[in-house]
Parts: sequence; structure tokens; C-alpha cells
Amino acid sequence: MSIQENLSRIRERVERACLKAGRSPDEVTIVAISKTFGVAAIREAYEAGMHDIGENRVQEAEPKIAELAAQGVRPTWHMVGHLQTNKIKTALNIFDIIHSVDSLRLAEAISRHAARPFPVLLEVSVAGEASKFGFSLEEIPSAVEAMCWLPNLDVQGLMTVAPVAADPEEVRWVFRSLREVRDRLGLRHLSMGMTDDFEVAIEEGATLVRIGRAIFGER
Repeated sequence: MSIQENLSRIRERVERACLKAGRSPDEVTIVAISKTFGVAAIREAYEAGMHDIGENRVQEAEPKIAELAAQGVRPTWHMVGHLQTNKIKTALNIFDIIHSVDSLRLAEAISRHAARPFPVLLEVSVAGEASKFGFSLEEIPSAVEAMCWLPNLDVQGLMTVAPVAADPEEVRWVFRSLREVRDRLGLRHLSMGMTDDFEVAIEEGATLVRIGRAIFGER
């Protein structure tokens, strides 16, 4: 399968999931996760109409973003991995949105370095896994309230990575729990759902789905 064919299949699956949930496909943005894939693959995805690209690591993304920009390829770039404070300045220069603000300390540092209100999502460890970064569900309301006072920080929503499960129905509660908190706070975005569980995430309200393997192939 080519990247274009993979994208066509993913779009069809997104549309079916939206139809099942009574939502418009226009409410869901596919973010193609290009971690470990090179410039040629990203360009192919871009030319197939994929204009939202996600990267996990600043140091890997920086040269790819620069090379693609020189070729006239300028998608919306999403930072979806753990962001270290010493990489903030670079991240603000190369990305358009950060999905993975996982502490008030990181939010404060972004606010200090940003030259404009920068779009961010707060990462939430809904299932409380020790291996995952992020706020607990209980911490989110107070974190959002604190961040509202920070200049140059635009909190647009929440993000989570669900536990690995053989059946995506097993993690539906994760997505539903995050949506309920998002709704109470009146935020816009829910970044949740990946290759193995994005349809359930869409049914539970995802507005951004992060898909790598089903678009680019196995790493």
C-alpha cells in the first residue's frame, strides 16, 4: 500500500466512525505521526493532502522541518512527544501546536519564551500508568485555572495516550473520562486515539487523532 492509499483508507474509517457517532468528519483532524520517517515519506503524505504532521522529538523534527520548508512543504506541525525544558525555544520556533504540556512548570517555561499566545494541549495520564507523563484527571481543573493567568499560553484542550489493549473497547472509558473533563472546562480539543484505537476515540469525542503506522507503515 502507498501512503496515499493508506490515507484514503484512514479517511474512510474516520468518516464511518463519525457517522456512527453522529458527528461530522470536519470535526476530526488526522495528524500523521512521522516519527522515524524521512522527508520523502512526509512529502508524499503532504502531497496526498495530509497537512497536519506530528513529531515526537525536537531534535529529530528540526532538520526535517527545515528541509521540507526549503522545498515549499509547510504543513501544520504538531509536537506530540515529551518536551524537555531545554528544547522549548526550538520547539516554539518550529512547531505550531504542542500536545504534550505535562506540568505547570513546563507551561510556565513555554509562557516565558513564547512571543505570542502559543496553542497547547495538556497531557493527561487518565489511567495513571507510571510510564506515562501528564496530569491526573483530578489535577486538570486547577492546572487549567493556573494557566489561564499565564501570558502567551493558549490552552486549547487535552491530550492522552490510552493503555495498550487487545480490544479498543477496553480503553473506551479513558477517552470518555477525558471528554467529560474537557466538556466541564469548556475547552475545544481532545487529542486522543492512535492507529489501534482511533475509531473508539472519535466516537467519544476526539478532535485530533494521531496516526502513524496506519499511514506510513511499520517503523
